[in-house]
Amino acid sequence: MLEITRQADYALRAVTEVARLANGDRIPTAVIAERQKIPLPFLAKIVSQLSVQGVLEATRGAGGGVRLARDPQAITLREVIETIDGPITVNRCALDPDSCEFSTTCPVCEVFVEAREVLVEKLEEFTFADVSARAKELEKRSNGA
Repeated sequence: MLEITRQADYALRAVTEVARLANGDRIPTAVIAERQKIPLPFLAKIVSQLSVQGVLEATRGAGGGVRLARDPQAITLREVIETIDGPITVNRCALDPDSCEFSTTCPVCEVFVEAREVLVEKLEEFTFADVSARAKELEKRSNGA
């Protein structure tokens, strides 16, 4: 099964929650954890990683919390996933054909390389501005509006 880690899934949900805020507003990590059902200690580690990479900005203390470090249009799903999980791949030969002794003779290797390129392109295409707009639309639909 090809699947991102639970940590990357939590990171995507956390950044989505933050991206839905008004420009520059902060949200406490405890609120993100509660709304997105993410264990708080796990979320703290994720926020730290995303802060180091310049996706989120975290401030402690009164009036603190988490906010996007950049415009949501400048943060892609790929960036968040790769911050947590490392490079996206479907097989080692798709990421580095030289690492596989069969890459020049394997008929499947080219398919993996192409599949990786399509997946990465799609994840690069979607920003958190797009995700936030989708989340708001889904919320409207589920509330019957």
